[in-house]
Parts: sequence; C-alpha cells; structure tokens
Amino acid sequence: MNVSIGIRGAARELQLDIDLAEEDLFAKVEEASASHGVLSLTDSKGQRVLIPSDALGFVLVDAARPHHVGFALN
Repeated sequence: MNVSIGIRGAARELQLDIDLAEEDLFAKVEEASASHGVLSLTDSKGQRVLIPSDALGFVLVDAARPHHVGFALN
C-alpha cells in the first residue's frame, strides 16, 4: 500500500510503498505517538525509515483501487 507521511518542517512528504495492513500501520503510529518514541517502517524494497514521533505531521494511506481499461463509464 502507498503511504504519504508529512514531516513537520519539511516541504515535501515522504512517500513509501509498504507491505503492512492498514490496521498494523496505524497501530505502529499510535504506539510511537503515545510513547513519544520513533516510528520505524520498512518499505517493500527493504529500506528502513525512522521518524521521531514529534516530527509526524500526518499519515495518509492511499487505498489500492483497480484501474479501469477502456471507455466504460462506471
């Protein structure tokens, strides 16, 4: 799933493609925020990202939608 993370003080958001369920992702974010710790995520390429919870601005999950091919109007 594609995730956009806004970092306070940064002009651009962080874009990640991760292999987690949405509930697991939000559980990690809530746990890091509650403990004032670090959010640790690993993307689908194996790259690890550490984000201090105080720097989190927002977390946006882009749900995968099927792409339509052709000229159908549904």
